[in-house]
Amino acid sequence: MFSCHHVFILLFLYRYLRLAVNLVAFCLHRPIPLPENPRLTAQNVTVVIPSLQGDGGELWETIRSILATEPYEIILVTVEAQEERARKMVKESNLTKVRICSVSQPNKRRQMVRAIPEVRTEITIFADDDVTWPTTLLPWMLAPLEDERYGGVGTNQRLRRAERPNLQQRVWGYLGALYLERRNFDCASCIVIDGGLPCLSGRTVAYRTSILRDPAFTYQFTHEEWLGQYQLNADDDNFITRWLINHGQKISYQHHKQAEVLTTLEDNPKFLKQCLRWSRSNWRSNITSMFCDGHIWTSQPWSTYAVYLTTVSHWAILWDALLVFVYLDMTKTWPSDSRSMGLTMLASWMFLSKFLKLLGHYIRYPVDFLLLPVSILFGYFHGLIKGYAMLSLNVTAWGSREGADDDDAYRMIRVSQKHQEALEFRSGVCYTQ
Repeated sequence: MFSCHHVFILLFLYRYLRLAVNLVAFCLHRPIPLPENPRLTAQNVTVVIPSLQGDGGELWETIRSILATEPYEIILVTVEAQEERARKMVKESNLTKVRICSVSQPNKRRQMVRAIPEVRTEITIFADDDVTWPTTLLPWMLAPLEDERYGGVGTNQRLRRAERPNLQQRVWGYLGALYLERRNFDCASCIVIDGGLPCLSGRTVAYRTSILRDPAFTYQFTHEEWLGQYQLNADDDNFITRWLINHGQKISYQHHKQAEVLTTLEDNPKFLKQCLRWSRSNWRSNITSMFCDGHIWTSQPWSTYAVYLTTVSHWAILWDALLVFVYLDMTKTWPSDSRSMGLTMLASWMFLSKFLKLLGHYIRYPVDFLLLPVSILFGYFHGLIKGYAMLSLNVTAWGSREGADDDDAYRMIRVSQKHQEALEFRSGVCYTQ
């Protein structure tokens, strides 16, 4: 029969084994090195950028940084209402390597599918319209794809920090930077152990074009259903990651300074809406991976435990409270000095575990260590966000970006509406300067 000692040990191991093992794996992670005589070069790459506005300083900075890596071309996919703005930008800037495509509704899956038939290269890279690439990125992303067994490649991401931020921007920006740091840690660790990772983030990700052009992929990508009631047109990067895993394609994650993409996150209370959207996406995708597809249980057992299961089992404030409660019950007959020392050790470990995986960030920005209590409190608060997300999985609204929700109804369509929406889905035009 289990005693309190057994319960405490099991809870402690389940809670912290993933951290201990992932710390070791992270230290062992090495990106796939650049080949001496690469077969794939930048001229084998087309970059697809789905965009709502089709113009603007942030998009221009993204295009500028991507063009500096000298890809074969860029396909900018916007909505019909913004096509003229995009076309004007291309003409005025003499961007001969940029083509413009458009779709009727602003939906990322639709924009991606619209561009894929236009791609003329072996490799397709999807990039968000608010990222900045280093000039050294493409060789590192292409290195794993020299091996035909690899179908997709992701890379590490950092927050583009605000210049002269006020206190509010500094705090929200700090939480956003830690989100990316935590994600980098999990991806790099899991890829070492069993080749898995949470998701190949759509901020910047490379795929073999042949996979994206597979008719079976295209059909499933445009007809994914959620709960048998909705056609899901959100969570595009989660779907493609699952597709690669379920079809035996290896994935890679290049965690290297020369492959580091800068991105933006909200530095105001809208960050909470971003967290809510990400949490809903994680719930939908991880439930699908574990309980519908099921392939990850055998192909990526460690990632299943360390990443996927945390969606349903990781609630920081509940775990911490439960461990303390069981410890106090387990040690009620101990001498007071021993009991107090043990509780101090447990509390110290809990505190240490809150920032161990984030040491890289604090080494780069030591001043942010002063904000550590903020991240701990936010970690507890995030449980409420996660709980609300669980109760509202049929919601796909962004809530954090102007114009992003104008056609939110198209991201989650009732199955009975699919025929009509399929007709609208195929509409769209492509423009070349």
